[in-house]
Amino acid sequence: MTAIEMIRLVGAEFKDIGDDVLEKWLEIVRPMVSKKQFGKLYEQALAFLVCHRLKMAGYGENPLGDIGAIGIGFAVGSVSEGGSSISFGANQSSNIVTDAELGLTAYGVQYLSLRRMVIVPIRCSGEDV
Repeated sequence: MTAIEMIRLVGAEFKDIGDDVLEKWLEIVRPMVSKKQFGKLYEQALAFLVCHRLKMAGYGENPLGDIGAIGIGFAVGSVSEGGSSISFGANQSSNIVTDAELGLTAYGVQYLSLRRMVIVPIRCSGEDV
């Protein structure tokens, strides 16, 4: 299955975006996803990262309508109306700072999950080698 087919499957909210636009988004993210590291999961990783980028760029559905977005690509953390309040957490405490943006969409979290499966980070305990 190609990345575009996967985007159509997992990102049904992007159904109105043409394949030519999706190809341009794929061109943008390809250098960020290692074909060697992701192996069989490469196309899937591309698809999730493109869906994340699309969502952050303001494409797709927003269940809160216009009140759920500030500018393009940023979401409100909480909404209050009278005595009612709704809060949305990105749960970024487990992500390092550079991955915090990926925690803002379900697609970004799925990309991170794939990346954790295939790329083992090098940790340094501060010991002399």
